[in-house]
Amino acid sequence: MTAANGLAGRVAAAFLDSKLTPLIIAASTLLGLFAVSALPREEEPQIVVPMVDVFVDLPGASSAEVEQRVTRPLEKALWEIPGVEYVYSTSSPGQSMVIVRFLVGEDEARALVHLNEKLAAKTDQLPPGASAPLVKSRSIDDVPIVALTLWGSAHDDFQLRTIAVQLREAIAEIPDVSEVSVIGGRPRAVTIELDPARMASARLDPLVIADAVARANVRATGAGPTTGSVTRLETGRHLSSVSEVRNVIVSATRDSSITLGDVADVTDGGGEPTSYVRFHSRDHGAHPAVTIAVAKRKGANAITVARHVEARIEALRPALLPRDVQVTVTRNYGETAAEKSNELLYHMLLAVLSVSLLIALVLGRREATVVLIAIPVTLALTLFAFLLYGYTLNRITLFALIFSIGILVDDAIVVVENIVRHARMETSPASGGLRAVAVRAVDEVGNPTILATLTVVAAILPMAFVGGLMGPYMEPIPVGASAAMLFSLGAAFIVTPWAAVRLLQAAPPHGHAAEDAATRLYRRGMSLLVSSRRARLSFLGAVAALLLGAIALVPLKIVTVKMLPFDNKSEFQVIIDMPEGTPLEQTARVAAELAAAVLTDGGVEDVQSYVGLASPYNFNGLVRHYFLRGGPHVADLQVNLLGKDERQDQSHDIAKRIRPLLLPVAARHGATIQVAEVPPGPPVLQTLVAEIYGPDAKRRQDLAQQVKSIFEQTAGVVDTDWY
Repeated sequence: MTAANGLAGRVAAAFLDSKLTPLIIAASTLLGLFAVSALPREEEPQIVVPMVDVFVDLPGASSAEVEQRVTRPLEKALWEIPGVEYVYSTSSPGQSMVIVRFLVGEDEARALVHLNEKLAAKTDQLPPGASAPLVKSRSIDDVPIVALTLWGSAHDDFQLRTIAVQLREAIAEIPDVSEVSVIGGRPRAVTIELDPARMASARLDPLVIADAVARANVRATGAGPTTGSVTRLETGRHLSSVSEVRNVIVSATRDSSITLGDVADVTDGGGEPTSYVRFHSRDHGAHPAVTIAVAKRKGANAITVARHVEARIEALRPALLPRDVQVTVTRNYGETAAEKSNELLYHMLLAVLSVSLLIALVLGRREATVVLIAIPVTLALTLFAFLLYGYTLNRITLFALIFSIGILVDDAIVVVENIVRHARMETSPASGGLRAVAVRAVDEVGNPTILATLTVVAAILPMAFVGGLMGPYMEPIPVGASAAMLFSLGAAFIVTPWAAVRLLQAAPPHGHAAEDAATRLYRRGMSLLVSSRRARLSFLGAVAALLLGAIALVPLKIVTVKMLPFDNKSEFQVIIDMPEGTPLEQTARVAAELAAAVLTDGGVEDVQSYVGLASPYNFNGLVRHYFLRGGPHVADLQVNLLGKDERQDQSHDIAKRIRPLLLPVAARHGATIQVAEVPPGPPVLQTLVAEIYGPDAKRRQDLAQQVKSIFEQTAGVVDTDWY
């Protein structure tokens, strides 16, 4: 009888009484638990998209000259590199920047090698006076996962930066921390303020004084021969204190000498401000601030790194932090990753229990227990497959598991339901007992179950081959769902019959039981459809009408079509651009006014304003190169929202609500703003991007103005800008 069984029946018979089956269940569970503990937890999936910035300086050249002599030759050379997908360039007075983005999944090390080789081969084509190309690679691991903002009313930005630099050295020693940067604050500098009256009295000019200071701050080394050996010689020394700077002799005569302190005021402290960082809160007002941004190494667990950073700060607080200096965690992707992963794991457990409860109500408690054994085995093996594939535990991978639960239980339900049906019909000794019945039941539905599983895999798996950023971003869903379906098929043929034989009770043989109400209703409806041609046509017509009605919802704009729903983030940014030439102080005043407007919303917890430099960037800012923003006319607002359990509105609703509050303020000062939310999927340059090409600069400008006007007049398009 066994020889006549198909593949499913033979597999079920082989593992029905095998001692390997409980070992498979235990090993699968342990592998799943190991995968949950070993998988790095992050908020966003890891995407390998090599991005490289190439900078070349050409001092004194205009933008047009830089474009012709530097940018265009670089673009042509970089397009020759295999694997390059996009090349963007910006030509500004004295500098060229070329952004090279390789194909998704391209090996980062190999891409950098090819790029450096190409640049080295083309260096001789750069014009005289041009600097050597400066190459900076970018990746998702450069995004800071923790931002600590130091602020206090009794300390200025120079003092705060001094404290932050000391904390930076301590944080950099934490394992798996790759980069720690200090944003804001004036660095230490010795300021020399020349007094025109005293200079005139001493008959000195600034160039003479500058040359004297430069010559006094020189240290040279060399080697001189002596008897039988060579001796290392050192001369001069670097200035190491304010008093040494004051005592530098800038002019000397036969009778007297003039020091720098005689003609200038020399002070040790913060230099001239080139940026302003302030912390704004509803309760404490606005105060000078400095931010410490921490990035992790590739593959490190964001939760672990963030907790180690917080623990290090608490340990250093008594020694390095004055009592009146506050440290506010203004970004913690480790905490948000933990919240998301724990929430999704909870919902995954809830889904498993809900499915089991439904089976218990329909088939019985013992049957539900059989399925409850098979589902964790499938999920555990899928998590272990994620670990082998190199994925991280993030919202996409966990969504893939939750998405899979609804379909992976089908195999186990079909098998256990058929076993129950056969057991209730034939469990006499002549039938071979429950074991033989289980094998026959599995074999009966084996081929359709295999076909159904492969059909689902064939429908889902092609999503893994989508190109662009969306492909690897969403790859865990088709890969995870396909793996879960295959594992569920194996569990249905191996685990489910083994558990059914040991948990189900053999019922006395009986014929078909009386039909219940649901079965009678189904039989009545199907009999009508089978026997009546009019009923069949009416039913098919109703289905077609419903299908056409569902399709019509899209062009009629009754439903909104989106690739991904908005995520409920805890932050967003406001990008501020003032007219070029705006003084730093004016930009700071506008940023402060905008921050005050943001704080009027009850869903906002605090705001950090970054004037003259970029705020800590996120994945969105990495692709858009927000970290390169700088100058007295630019500013960023980092808006932090209340926790999800402390507010009712989604972050997108709050951002939509705040934008109308900011537009009048920006218009009054001639500023351009963009409310930049963290996208639910992979970031792009902008939602809508129009690129204008042409040989004539004036015609490009005119056409771009027309396109910009069309964007501004289009309903639903906001924050239009050009570059």
